[in-house]
Amino acid sequence: MLMAHPVILQNLVEQYDVLRILHAEDGSEEVRQRMDDVAYTLCVSTGTQDIDAALIAARFHLPGARPHDDSVVPD
Repeated sequence: MLMAHPVILQNLVEQYDVLRILHAEDGSEEVRQRMDDVAYTLCVSTGTQDIDAALIAARFHLPGARPHDDSVVPD
């Protein structure tokens, strides 16, 4: 599966977070429609079917999301 570039994913996640806050404060139909559009784009970009899974998948692919494991396996 193709995955969107991390910069694009980060932008979409940030947009969704801002729109979620605006919707909580304002509740306008315009903000809700934009949220739906960004959610759809995130789902398509991450190969998921709901916004919660899309946000998890997108955040997993952002820089620094996976800590480096420098543990040593004993012989």
